[in-house]
Amino acid sequence: MSFVHLHTHSEYSLLDGMCRIDKLIDKAKEMGMPAVAITDHGSMYGAFKFWTKAKEKGIKAIVGVEAYKAKGSRFDQEPSDKERYHLTLLAKNLKGYKNLLKMVTFANTEGFYYKPRVDFDLLARYHEGVIALSGCLAGEIPSLIHENQMTMAEKKLKKYLDIFGPDFYIEIQRHPDMEILDQVNRDLVKLSRKYGVPLVATNDVHYLDKEDAYAQEILLCIQTGRAIFEKERPLSMLDTPDYYFKSPDEMKTQFYDYPEAIENTLKIAEECNLEIPHGELILPQFSLPAGTTAKDYLRELAYSKFDKMKKHPDDVVKKRVDYELDIISQKGYDNYFLFVSDFVNWAKDHEIAVGPGRGSAAGSIVSYLLNITGIDPLEYNLPFERFLNPERPSPPDIDLDFADTRRDEVLQYMRHQYGEEKVAQVITFGTMEARMAVRDVSRALGMSYSQGDRLSKMIPPPKQGFHQTLSDAISENPPLKLAYNTEPETKKVLDIAMKVVGLPRHASVHAAAVIIADQ
Repeated sequence: MSFVHLHTHSEYSLLDGMCRIDKLIDKAKEMGMPAVAITDHGSMYGAFKFWTKAKEKGIKAIVGVEAYKAKGSRFDQEPSDKERYHLTLLAKNLKGYKNLLKMVTFANTEGFYYKPRVDFDLLARYHEGVIALSGCLAGEIPSLIHENQMTMAEKKLKKYLDIFGPDFYIEIQRHPDMEILDQVNRDLVKLSRKYGVPLVATNDVHYLDKEDAYAQEILLCIQTGRAIFEKERPLSMLDTPDYYFKSPDEMKTQFYDYPEAIENTLKIAEECNLEIPHGELILPQFSLPAGTTAKDYLRELAYSKFDKMKKHPDDVVKKRVDYELDIISQKGYDNYFLFVSDFVNWAKDHEIAVGPGRGSAAGSIVSYLLNITGIDPLEYNLPFERFLNPERPSPPDIDLDFADTRRDEVLQYMRHQYGEEKVAQVITFGTMEARMAVRDVSRALGMSYSQGDRLSKMIPPPKQGFHQTLSDAISENPPLKLAYNTEPETKKVLDIAMKVVGLPRHASVHAAAVIIADQ
């Protein structure tokens, strides 16, 4: 009998998880596990990447989230962490995946107060296709048990059962040196027996290997701006090297007295069968004049601008325009050109500087007629086929340049024109590059600024176009290599930095990438 980890924090539990997605999947496969879950704190940043990578490697991906649940309503502004609980949620299928996305979205847009929070209202609305586990020691039911509020714990259990029914499990964990957890587990098992709620065993995984525990502590220090030696620094119960990706044998040994809790991880894995449709272009519909189609309206707009092409024979212009329009329509991109033309012309009408067009889009006469680009392709004999042709599988790519001082006005226009909930900017992640990792680790270890600065400056900048690892920097740079081999403190910093380099450090908003959706 194998085992499946259902409570796992990847690198996308920002500065609180060290499981890189590729290595997490490889580890599960190496240990003979049929599946593995990802349950990052309050977000699903890594979900699609995790799902696609797992599919490539022949491991079933269970997509989930460790949600923050508000004590009351998600709209309440609560005074402390004690008023917020953890809840493990897993998607059984596409419906469940979409419902998790909904919950996480509303947790961020409506329930954000220090953390993105869900509540019973959201859980009740979007429970379909979702399996819920009662959570770690910070879960609502375990927390109430720990506070000797057994009656309230039973009341909350009934509430969860009303919402999730047979898709609710009581989660039990075992970590050494945590007598509190053992006491709570005994009462959780009593609740399981009393109400017939199945047990499920998890290990609150934050890093892959046992020896990564210290690096995980340093990562938490980086997150909280504290040093490792500070007694009052906040801990996430990771002061023992036990929150790693344990093997099935280790988990079976740890829960020898509750074999059903191990078996239920496999049962849940069998119930989770998520397929995410992808690879298809979904284009929103442009708002058209009554009684016309996107194809006809695009043709009408292009024909109305023929006066821009007076220097060329009419028959040459018409032949080229018709040729391009036929391919655009054949590929289903009429709406795409109408959208781009609309906001580019709005920007120009409002005296916002827009580039003349670069890349292959400059070869399109339709783009020129619609005022998207400012270069006459006939004059410079630019081919349309480099931009778009019947054999090209990817969508057209129009590179647009707006003045960065007024780009936000264009974004605001798009939100107003196409709908606030249909336009979104794209997230981006700042990663811990070599120099930054060394500075962060040095600070977390309590070293002086000058010590971290000295080491950081010894790391050569990466060569243009080449990704440089920290180990490469050490081997290729003699002064740094000497320091690594002769200075114990330097070796300690660099060894830890090598474990955390490349991890996402923070989320931010991409400067220019925007999605316009159809709903």
